[in-house]
Amino acid sequence: MTARGESSAYDAILVVGFGGPERREDVMPFLENVARGRNVPYERLVEVAGHYHDLGGASPINSQVRALIACLRSELNRRSIALPIFWGNRNWDPFLADTLVKMTAAGVKRALAVVLAAYSSYSSCRQYREDIARAQAAAGPDAPHVDKIRLFYNHPDFIAANSDRVLGAMATLGVENRDAQHLVFTAHSIPVAMARGCDYEQQLREACRLVAGEVGIGSERWSLVYQSRSGRPSDPWLEPDVLDHLRNLRSRGVTDVLIHPIGFLSDHMEVLHDLDVEARDCALALGIRLVRSQTVGTHDRFVALLGELIAERTGGLAGQTPRSVGRFGPGHAICPDACCLPPSRPTAPLGKTPGSA
Repeated sequence: MTARGESSAYDAILVVGFGGPERREDVMPFLENVARGRNVPYERLVEVAGHYHDLGGASPINSQVRALIACLRSELNRRSIALPIFWGNRNWDPFLADTLVKMTAAGVKRALAVVLAAYSSYSSCRQYREDIARAQAAAGPDAPHVDKIRLFYNHPDFIAANSDRVLGAMATLGVENRDAQHLVFTAHSIPVAMARGCDYEQQLREACRLVAGEVGIGSERWSLVYQSRSGRPSDPWLEPDVLDHLRNLRSRGVTDVLIHPIGFLSDHMEVLHDLDVEARDCALALGIRLVRSQTVGTHDRFVALLGELIAERTGGLAGQTPRSVGRFGPGHAICPDACCLPPSRPTAPLGKTPGSA
């Protein structure tokens, strides 16, 4: 891998995503791909498939990634970065292995991967690097070398994009209730065993702290909770669960809640079901007025930060200090050997990758 800011010979960009079904008949095969090698009961697959069917039988994530790629193309053109953009997914078409074959056939020798995940964990960092390695092996000895952009949970544009989404939702609750509003940040839960091997919780809390500060919410009026846990009930996962937290807030007299899915990059199936259906119904039963803000999606500040991180590695920002805000500084450009170690037992999330699109 090249060092951050060093001029490089990249000849393509590879956008790496989680993937999702776009037809009703693909839902179960997709979920079986996600669950392969994990301790996920079949009954859980059927349950999650029902969520997809309830919302039309398809995931919106692929269309959202297409929209993001179109915006990224414009951003790279603005920066005079004339590299083709390829796209490959972990769990559904276009699969990474097929994409690497296409890149090899096109003569790509060195690609820079834009992994659509903002935070560190086995599922959102090391596992994607493993996915890329398997795809390279499938493509053969001429497969391109692939590097990865750094994480961006504390990039100023990521904080700005999230803050803007929160402020937009705050307005719908009404200025007169601003001091009574509680801001609930949500992220994908992961097994505690996985969390021990990464900085997922620390990075999430830092991003939440920074966004809360930007929108004027004090520490007593925001919280980080988790959603979308799967796996065996006996396995400990990060808590509190968003529904349990809503009940706790109501017991404390809170009646106005804004939920911001800071752990996700797009309004995909888990955001739509777990928050817009389950959390909404829970809040309605509790007498809580609930508003959910949008994810960063194709926000111009988010697209700009992706362009900047690509420019860092393609030589466009030579001599400039990589930008970050908060306590921890910019993430590493090259993952060290101990980065995002796998959990002791293979129980990864059934749903979207934590911190991802």
